[in-house]
Amino acid sequence: MRKFMVVLDDSRECLNAMRFAAMRASNSGGGVVVLSVIPPDEFNHWIGVAEVMREEARERIEVHFEVFAKWMRDRLNVEPALVIREGVIVDEIINQLADDPEVGVLVLGAGTDKKSGPGPLVTQLSRNAGSLPVPITIVPGDMSKERLEMIT
Repeated sequence: MRKFMVVLDDSRECLNAMRFAAMRASNSGGGVVVLSVIPPDEFNHWIGVAEVMREEARERIEVHFEVFAKWMRDRLNVEPALVIREGVIVDEIINQLADDPEVGVLVLGAGTDKKSGPGPLVTQLSRNAGSLPVPITIVPGDMSKERLEMIT
């Protein structure tokens, strides 16, 4: 089964990337892998404190994921999988693509702020697009839900 991988973060554009990945998966009989990456610099504390912070970060991610997962299950009949990794986000995206050969498309949401551009993740991965094992689909962060439905 071909999977669409999407990155879960706190950005506004993440919502459209999730929608696009889920709609495409639903319409093509594919799956969705939701990747969330915990940056390593979040845990530069004592070992006991770092473990508590790591667990809290995982719990936040799981709650955030479940909002999207419920929508995907209820509305689109897609059962997404959550993968949580720790490390540098671009490195972990590349590592996950290498670890899961069923992923066929990486879906990213582009920021809409004129000054900051599409966002650091889209910028970094676009530069490396030629060496990635899958194509990247970049979804505009301000695209309407209706428009997304039309194109998926």
